[in-house]
Amino acid sequence: MSAPAVEAVAAAADAAAPVSLAEVNERAELLVRFDRSYLVPVDVFLRIAECLTARRRPGGPFRALAIGGRRAFRYHSVYYDTPGLRCFHDHRQGRRVRFKVRERVYEDSGERQFEVKLKGRCGNTVKRRRPLAGADTALDAGYRAYLAEILRHAYGIDAPEALVPSLGTDYLRATLVAVGERVTCDAGLSCADPGTGRTVRCDPGLVLVETKTAGHLGESDRLLHAWGLRPAVFTKYCGALTALRPTLPGNRWHRAGRRVFGPAALRPGGDRA
Repeated sequence: MSAPAVEAVAAAADAAAPVSLAEVNERAELLVRFDRSYLVPVDVFLRIAECLTARRRPGGPFRALAIGGRRAFRYHSVYYDTPGLRCFHDHRQGRRVRFKVRERVYEDSGERQFEVKLKGRCGNTVKRRRPLAGADTALDAGYRAYLAEILRHAYGIDAPEALVPSLGTDYLRATLVAVGERVTCDAGLSCADPGTGRTVRCDPGLVLVETKTAGHLGESDRLLHAWGLRPAVFTKYCGALTALRPTLPGNRWHRAGRRVFGPAALRPGGDRA
């Protein structure tokens, strides 16, 4: 996974002061939050990271999550959807009642989580999760029951009867943390369609930055805006599915998708490998 964005994310994390996972969970876990996505060229990302992590920054520096001596971590996720892609289409149509289901693997530690992401009443993101044990998957009865409980409590709806793997993603992530605010910095994104075997890969010179705050714009958002960057209409799940399956109606993600995956990935018959 050698690319300018991968090297930049690793370098930015290594240059920052460390913060432990326990302290992150205490000060900025943010399972209920507002997420904003930005597509950041490597050179701009390095300058922004330098500003955020500067030791003399007013209010204190953002610190890099560090676990077992590592500050950049490999993530693998498998998303689940109905055979008709209900989750994708609910998101595309902007429905308030919508959710995503995934398994997340922290490859450097082997930790696995079953996660459900919901859209809150105020447009915020609400994440629920439960550890996965052994060879368990999201399709096992216990996790299906957990999903049903979450959807019934949050929305008063039944869980889908059928779920199938719909997307796999791999990337490198570093996380910068301040009180009440986190910034995830992803590079080397590769996405695969389990049904067709097709893959798309992110521009190697682009860092996918997500800010996570409890409410209003955070310090990181204001700094990104000062560099002329605005939130992008992009999610890994919906943006990648649109690129991998160009016949899907995904106009709202096309502009960002072209920047992330290149224009060929968004044309029927384009080169997706």
